[in-house]
Amino acid sequence: MSENTTAQLDWQAWLHANGRRLLLCAQQWTNSLADAEDVLQEAFVRYWKHQRHLEGSPEALIITSIRRAAIDQGRSRSRRVHRETQAYEMGERSTMFEFGPDEEAQALETALQKLPPEQREVVVMKIWGGLKFEEIANELNISQNTAASRYRYALEGLRKYIKKQP
Repeated sequence: MSENTTAQLDWQAWLHANGRRLLLCAQQWTNSLADAEDVLQEAFVRYWKHQRHLEGSPEALIITSIRRAAIDQGRSRSRRVHRETQAYEMGERSTMFEFGPDEEAQALETALQKLPPEQREVVVMKIWGGLKFEEIANELNISQNTAASRYRYALEGLRKYIKKQP
């Protein structure tokens, strides 16, 4: 058996033995089980990319990564809630969209919900969040071209779905 295979089996055994406890730890810093699972996954990715070769207990480094991932997730959520609140409060003052009757706003909302989540996320970040494609790309860990493409496809989808409305 190669050294890499042995190391992988060791990690699988370690994760099997400690994963549930680490998930419970992540839950203490998050709002839901789904958030805790996301945080735990992010923590392992961070650990694997940046810390696995460091001296010391992997458990301590992973716990630190879990905490940092949870803090980052909380900050991201706070920023999103703040942007959404600002957009809501702007209401009719918004120059990005001039909604007519409520039916038009409802048609747009319905069309937006029909988009794939990746496209909808970019539209929300671009229009309501006011982010540039570079910022969107950094936030979503995708290229700027991918962010721009998702935005373009989303606009095409919105046009198509809105035209189908009675």
